[in-house]
Amino acid sequence: MKNKIVFISTLIIFSACSQQKTENKENESTKKASPNYQTVTVEKAGVSTTIKLPAQLAAYEEVSIFPKVNGYVKDVLVDIGYKVKQGNLLMVLEAPELLQATLQAKEKYARAKSELSIDKEHFLRLLEASKTEGAISPFDLSTVKAKVESDSALVNAEKANWEMQQTMMGYLRVTAPFDGVITERNVHPGALVNASSKDKPMLELKQVSHLRLQVDVPEAIAAELKQKDSVTFFVSAFPGKKNIGFVSRKSDNVNTEFRSERIEIDVWNNNGLLSPGMYVDILLNAKGNAEAFSVPKSSVVISTERKYVIVIRDGKTVKLDVLTGNETSEKIEVFGLLHTGDSVIVNANDEIK
Repeated sequence: MKNKIVFISTLIIFSACSQQKTENKENESTKKASPNYQTVTVEKAGVSTTIKLPAQLAAYEEVSIFPKVNGYVKDVLVDIGYKVKQGNLLMVLEAPELLQATLQAKEKYARAKSELSIDKEHFLRLLEASKTEGAISPFDLSTVKAKVESDSALVNAEKANWEMQQTMMGYLRVTAPFDGVITERNVHPGALVNASSKDKPMLELKQVSHLRLQVDVPEAIAAELKQKDSVTFFVSAFPGKKNIGFVSRKSDNVNTEFRSERIEIDVWNNNGLLSPGMYVDILLNAKGNAEAFSVPKSSVVISTERKYVIVIRDGKTVKLDVLTGNETSEKIEVFGLLHTGDSVIVNANDEIK
């Protein structure tokens, strides 16, 4: 009997221990099944940041000089690297056919003026004679008058033709349309040039004392930029040298392929160290959007299908789609159906259900 009681007591103690171990295991598994995530409160504030963008210097004005008339190159007075002033003679062409056409037009104009002068004199004499009744018939008078008007129209036409030929002769002397530097030369004396050919220009002229710094800015940031906003830039040819410029022009047109807007900054190159085509790094101060919400960068989950944050609402996780704006190493701007005071998971990922 005594042994029986000891056995029952041992069995009861063993069952209690087993039950306690089972409850401990269930508690541990419950803890593992319900992980804790760090959250942060959403703030309505823009994120100020500095972005680095590639840019390029371009000539403020540049022109490819093609021949206006057919002819031969008689003389080229410039070469690449030559600095020229507006109106300087760059090259001379010759076209004998054009010269002959100009002389003929001049002679036709002189002949037409002579005939008009004779017809006018004839008309005035007949008009004077017509004052005597029956001396001149009205038909003869009107015929001579019509001849004078016809000759006058012919004189105007011949004059216009002569002036046009003179203008064409002027194209044989090629002058610089503005101050600049010759950057390309493709012809030499004796070469035949054709006005209809547009393959290669005879000369390339670029203004280098005044340059355009051209940069394509993402549309979200370009919308915040205004004229005369300061810009910091570094030219790759002169590393470490900081330059300051100001926004001069905005294209007011978004490139649909790259979602960017062209911005230009005027750069004065008085010392001649800069050249069109040089690579430039631009630093832009993006002030941030006052209507944006600020969250930690790790709160935004970017998958192949969507971009979202995980919000805690009524004790449940909700995946809320957002658009992003400025960002730093820690924070990022988001736009969506968020509210100030919402809690979002900090280290969010796509595996959170």
